[in-house]
Amino acid sequence: MDLQAAKAYILRKLREELPERRTYHSLEHTLDVYASVIDIAAQEGVHGDDLLLLKTAALYHDAGFTEAEVEHELASCAIARRVLPGFGYSPQYIERVCALIMETQVPQRPTNLLAQVLCDADLDYLGREDFERIGNLLFEEMRTYGKLTTELEWNRLQVRFLEDHRYFTATNRRSRGPVKVVHLEALRRWLQEHGGA
Repeated sequence: MDLQAAKAYILRKLREELPERRTYHSLEHTLDVYASVIDIAAQEGVHGDDLLLLKTAALYHDAGFTEAEVEHELASCAIARRVLPGFGYSPQYIERVCALIMETQVPQRPTNLLAQVLCDADLDYLGREDFERIGNLLFEEMRTYGKLTTELEWNRLQVRFLEDHRYFTATNRRSRGPVKVVHLEALRRWLQEHGGA
């Protein structure tokens, strides 16, 4: 399996084909998830072919946005099935990559450690200091695509999402969980101050 070639292919595709209106589901997001997968996997003891498959899933998990507006995970899997054989991935390994991609669907319900790592990497920012900056990119994207219009709607949605969300790996429960709680409390205060609670 040639991960470097598979990576170069998909990063070029994302750079060239993702709509500019995708301010959150962007090349930056994919690279962020990729870096987070590597970090979390190291702390969770994932290595060898499992790590390679996890890295591949991270790189391809949102590639479907280059070809589809909805059910992008299915489109991401279609891309993986189309191109990964050319990079030496066996059918069995491609199906494992696709299974991981499908487990990133919200609400997340990962069924194994690799899926837990990928799901936590996908939403790693919820418990980081750049939460507001990245959240603003998602707000902008959702507003552009007509999913919501006001900051009040957005912050209500964020509170519900953070209340429902949980990290799955011991690594992220420890390193991201406490900061996520701080963000949630700040959003609840914002809603109280703006009459949205």
